[in-house]
Amino acid sequence: MKRIEGASIVQGFMKRRRQIIALGGGGFSRTKSDPKMCAYIFEQSGRATPKVCFIPTASGDDAVAIEHFYTMAKRLGAKPSHLSLFNQPIEPLASYVPRHDVIYVGGGNTRNMLILWRAWGLDRVLRSAYDRGVVLAGSSAGALCWFRSGVTDSYPGRYAQLQCLGWLRGSFCPHFDGEPKRKPVYRALVKSGRLPGGYAADDRVGLHFVDERLISIVSTSRSARAHALVRRSSKLFETALVPAALR
Repeated sequence: MKRIEGASIVQGFMKRRRQIIALGGGGFSRTKSDPKMCAYIFEQSGRATPKVCFIPTASGDDAVAIEHFYTMAKRLGAKPSHLSLFNQPIEPLASYVPRHDVIYVGGGNTRNMLILWRAWGLDRVLRSAYDRGVVLAGSSAGALCWFRSGVTDSYPGRYAQLQCLGWLRGSFCPHFDGEPKRKPVYRALVKSGRLPGGYAADDRVGLHFVDERLISIVSTSRSARAHALVRRSSKLFETALVPAALR
């Protein structure tokens, strides 16, 4: 198995870079958060007390998820807020979003989320913030959305491919170990060429991209892995990637 080490990063340097941290599952979870992973995300902002905005669009602004986020973010020393697209925003998105150091996108229905983002123009606002150095992160839907495409459960009773924002090349599959029925669908879609090659991530695994390049893989679980999948000559090749442990 290939190992990609999680290098320590000079935070001031990283602040000027485009960063996305895509989690296979976990992070700020509705039921049980992963504080070490959340702390890692916050650290990439280079701020001692980062301003962190939670976007819970995919869950329909689930109240429990929002409350859980505030509790954990405050515990980690951040200044939390959240952005609702189901209620009238208190100010224009273009001025509100860039004031934050970290944007964290929650899980849920990726398809519904992207439709709402595009209707509100939030996709364009997030892209501008990303280019200016605001750290983007998220789990499940909040990870899949940044890629060109991937596997989603947004459709009733089935897993299917979904075209996403395309800021990261290739495809993505979250919950690779947590949802056994998702795994064969992703493999089949990549092997057939219906999805481009890409990455799958187990729960509690984070893929850290800088300027659209994967620089490190981190995890808070010893058994969790990331996986690189590629199609060559109509055959599927899959490589397990061992993450660096977060302590």
